[in-house]
Amino acid sequence: MTQRHRLSLFADYSQFYIEDEQANPTADEVGHSWTEETTADQIAPGRGFIRFGTVRSTNVPVEIVVEESEPPLDLDAYDHVAEASIAVDSGRLIVAGNSDAWEDAARLTLEPDTYRARALYRGLGTLSADGLDGDDHYTVVLWPAPAAPRRVLKRYQA
Repeated sequence: MTQRHRLSLFADYSQFYIEDEQANPTADEVGHSWTEETTADQIAPGRGFIRFGTVRSTNVPVEIVVEESEPPLDLDAYDHVAEASIAVDSGRLIVAGNSDAWEDAARLTLEPDTYRARALYRGLGTLSADGLDGDDHYTVVLWPAPAAPRRVLKRYQA
């Protein structure tokens, strides 16, 4: 059965994240996950977390979709598509903006497993001149799958 969770997240520093509730990554692990390559890919996985880049540092619409298996993909419907894996050993997934209070962040209950996370970005070219408004939208689709390397299926060209 598909689960859908619609959120508005404050994408401070142009990012939001998902994290296993028990992962407890260090500040160094999180900070070092953003490299020149992961910044270009707009996805930065690490031990028990994935950071997703956004085009603005304000509230952004985020939808988290949990599927039972890999869903079909229409690349033409999105500006940018990237994937990474995350281990959700605790069965609880935190979804938050970069500077949200950890204890107040949204939590989703999943079966403990390793999941593939497909980040679907659209509306990236709608950003206002001041960088505060846009019709950008971010969807993260999760399904149980063996761990695999980060990859970009479609790259946004501004």
